[in-house]
Amino acid sequence: MKILLTGATGYIAQRLLPVLLEQGHHVVCSVRDSSRFNKKRYAKDSKLEVIEADFLDKQSLEHFPNDIDAAYYLVHSMSSPGEFGSKEEVSARNFIEAIDKTNARQVIYLSGIVNDAKLSKHLASRKRVEEVLNSGKAPVTTLRAGIIVGSGSASFEIIRDLVEKLPVMVAPKWVKTKCQPISIRNVIEFLSGVLLKEFTFGKHFDIYGPDILTYKQMLMEFAAERGLKRRIITVPFFTPKLSSYWLYFVTSTSYTLARNLVDSMSVDVVAEPNNLAEQLVIKPLSYREAIRIAFDKIEQNLVLSSWKDAIGGTYSKKMVEKQLKVPQFGVFTDKKQRKAADPVKALKRIFAIGGASGWYYGNWLWEFRGFLDRLFGGVGLKRGRKNAVEVNTGDVLDFWRVIYSNTEEKRLLLYAEMRMPGEAWLEFKVKDGTVYQTATFRPVGLWGRLYWYAVLPFHYFIFNGMINKIVSD
Repeated sequence: MKILLTGATGYIAQRLLPVLLEQGHHVVCSVRDSSRFNKKRYAKDSKLEVIEADFLDKQSLEHFPNDIDAAYYLVHSMSSPGEFGSKEEVSARNFIEAIDKTNARQVIYLSGIVNDAKLSKHLASRKRVEEVLNSGKAPVTTLRAGIIVGSGSASFEIIRDLVEKLPVMVAPKWVKTKCQPISIRNVIEFLSGVLLKEFTFGKHFDIYGPDILTYKQMLMEFAAERGLKRRIITVPFFTPKLSSYWLYFVTSTSYTLARNLVDSMSVDVVAEPNNLAEQLVIKPLSYREAIRIAFDKIEQNLVLSSWKDAIGGTYSKKMVEKQLKVPQFGVFTDKKQRKAADPVKALKRIFAIGGASGWYYGNWLWEFRGFLDRLFGGVGLKRGRKNAVEVNTGDVLDFWRVIYSNTEEKRLLLYAEMRMPGEAWLEFKVKDGTVYQTATFRPVGLWGRLYWYAVLPFHYFIFNGMINKIVSD
């Protein structure tokens, strides 16, 4: 069958795609920027197409093939700044208009569990998108999930940050809210399992694991699974805004995502029982089993996708094309070059930089800069990196975004996503056994120039130390 997979660079779709290909389907991946799609991972698969489409731009959807049998709608804007609800509704309407022109016999949509009269903005938006999708010609199968537990998922990484960093937590009252987590493995089984199953057409199903837990119980069970002793003290005076800031400073989440998550955490998310798992022969995994599987993937460097690599609604291909062109005029630069003792080893160090590997010199200075960035509403250093040895275009590296990554060309280009009065790039190249390291900063106004001169002494030590470590034996 021919399947359209939207949001193909997103967390869920990257897990679903290999399963669909293994089942023998021809998959058309819809992405906003094809350069962010890791084609090397599927180079040997002839049943894969990639098309570019932005669901906020109706004209870009004209490339949808007419002969598709089914479509997955996995587009989400919760981490985008501004009113994500209106963006999600526009995206859904444009998608349905495009799908109605095809031969699609089913649309599959992953939503959130809705079982409360007063919904958070996030869940209300998910429900509204479901209504829009159901207005189209093709019958919709909606799968509603609560907390998704898996390596790289937002919920898993936030819980991990809280448990591993805080021996004692002073937590808001929403930690008493109930939820019913589900393993990412089960989510993918349900998504692939309902494909063109007629008994699911025009229906919605809650998908869930066997455990109903409060957020406090989830934190404590996570700690027990990791062999950690933790204490949680609940206080009543945490406002939603304070709770959002608490999550933002302690975990790797952005403030926008933290705020939307806190809104959702005030609502019980317990599934309405059904027999879909039995009909599809799926065994729901327990919360503890989901945690164990997630850490197995992490330890083996087999994390396929991470919520941190998602780019919000302000993203456009033109923006990335602009970032690819490192400016040469009106900028400050710090250029270094060294002959590598072992060029192969140097290249490996370049592509392993950031995250647990650090920045090879003055890591405490990098951490302090990350702390300052968080104070001013930036992303900081907490995002780390998805994979310890592999980095692809679109991935995050702490407070950088990978704009270009090519091991054959021996080039890595990073664009700064930290808060600063200007724009910054960091580029690494290896040519003829020599490592070239270039930091470029384009200042904005007087403050931008003052900023460059203020950090110049630190740059001298950091950038020299970094390249010396990269080229060392």
